[in-house]
Amino acid sequence: MTAWDIEITDTFGGEANYSWVSREKIEIPDTYTEPWIVRMLKAHAGWTGDRCEVMNLGTYIEIRPHGVCQVLFATPNY
Repeated sequence: MTAWDIEITDTFGGEANYSWVSREKIEIPDTYTEPWIVRMLKAHAGWTGDRCEVMNLGTYIEIRPHGVCQVLFATPNY
């Protein structure tokens, strides 16, 4: 299992705004591939079924739902 630090915040002008933020840790099995990890993260944020732009930036994953001024950052803790 890998622990992931999750940060969900609002955006302003497309940039993370942090006028409010939700920070949590979740555990995801190491055997999950990236698409399954993204599904788990979206489910955690309540965005299951919503279209999102996903960027894997190497050290973290960024998820931005379409039509919602929010962003999720997920960083694994190895």
